[in-house]
Amino acid sequence: MLERYFVFPHTVDRIRASWIGEAVERYVEHLAERGYADRTIHYRVPLLIEFGEFAHARGANAWPELSASAEDFISERAKRRGCGARGAKPRPGVVKEIRGPIEHFLRLIVPGFVGHVRRPAVQLPFADSAPGFFDYLREERGLRPDTLLHYSHHLRGFENYLNKIDLHDLSDLTPPVLAAFVADSSPRFGKTGVRDLCGVLRVFLRYLHRELLLPKDISGAVDAPHVYRLAKIPRSVTWEEVRRMLAVVERRMPGGKRDYAMLLLLVTYGLRAREVAALTLDHIDWKRERLHVPERKADHDTAFPLSTIVGDAIVDYLQHGRPQTTDRHVFFRTVAPLAPLTYSAISDRATHYLRKAGIPVSRAGSHTLRHTCVQRLVDADFSLKVIGDYVGHRVPASTEIYSKVAVETLRRVALGDGEDIV
Repeated sequence: MLERYFVFPHTVDRIRASWIGEAVERYVEHLAERGYADRTIHYRVPLLIEFGEFAHARGANAWPELSASAEDFISERAKRRGCGARGAKPRPGVVKEIRGPIEHFLRLIVPGFVGHVRRPAVQLPFADSAPGFFDYLREERGLRPDTLLHYSHHLRGFENYLNKIDLHDLSDLTPPVLAAFVADSSPRFGKTGVRDLCGVLRVFLRYLHRELLLPKDISGAVDAPHVYRLAKIPRSVTWEEVRRMLAVVERRMPGGKRDYAMLLLLVTYGLRAREVAALTLDHIDWKRERLHVPERKADHDTAFPLSTIVGDAIVDYLQHGRPQTTDRHVFFRTVAPLAPLTYSAISDRATHYLRKAGIPVSRAGSHTLRHTCVQRLVDADFSLKVIGDYVGHRVPASTEIYSKVAVETLRRVALGDGEDIV
């Protein structure tokens, strides 16, 4: 593996002659499997060999003993890299550039090594006073991980508020305390956000009563603001703006080929970002020209005819942009570590191109393109039932809001008595 990155035989021999040479070679294989660039390996290997010599000079003779010298090496190496004025502390960027490879290497070869963790694990709210709540949400109610994250966000705010007012026993909760918390939190949310907060509180309070942690069910005391279901208009863009957005994608780059294919999937089929992220090579039937979308939000699968334009974009990405991997997911990161794209990353890419094209839209993201797909179907005079089935709505009521943007139908109602429409 080392010969792939270092041309001169004596360089390879020097690496292997080091007392950590075997570990370094294993680390190089690890980086190569995850798609790290050649320049990254060229930088990290000499750094690791130097680290090994530094630790060996301090008495380290076994790989687990390397970790004891890590901090001293990082500090001294950062000083030699330059730290501005004499006597000043090393710049954070320099320290990070050295710490990253050293700790990444140690996590691979030293069992149990942790190092500096970017985001320490956060304890779930009410883990001590109501320890089974999130297990209840996960196992009994079958909620998704992202929904659990939503619950933990709101309940962490509730827990902080109770700590602030020195209320530590959940059995002491009263309607005035709940009302005060909602009033205190409301300025940070819109109406929909406050409604969601109240919904989370009600579920939590009912659970506390069920588990006898609360003597009385006071969930009914949490009064959420009324949000009218059809009060807003879906945020969509015109088809001309879609063309502008697609035109700014740099399709000569691997990332651009990937993004172009993802944007077409979003706007052509009205897929959710989660559904695009879940696509695998097995979901594309090239022989029958079908795109299979499994496990949609409405708990059903959908098979679409594979558009020629979409199919060509996916083929271009698969042939010239997708990294070589045994993972069957379609869309991958373009930088190491090699991993499938998450749904949030896909939505971020949609946001990026909408803004890059200068298209004004509130809350730009992947759902903007989903709404645009539906708007185009409405303009083509498809029925709301057909549109709901096409985009995977769970219930017909979810599609009703698009009746507000059926411009031609509304115009006919305005010009006549509307009886033929009804």
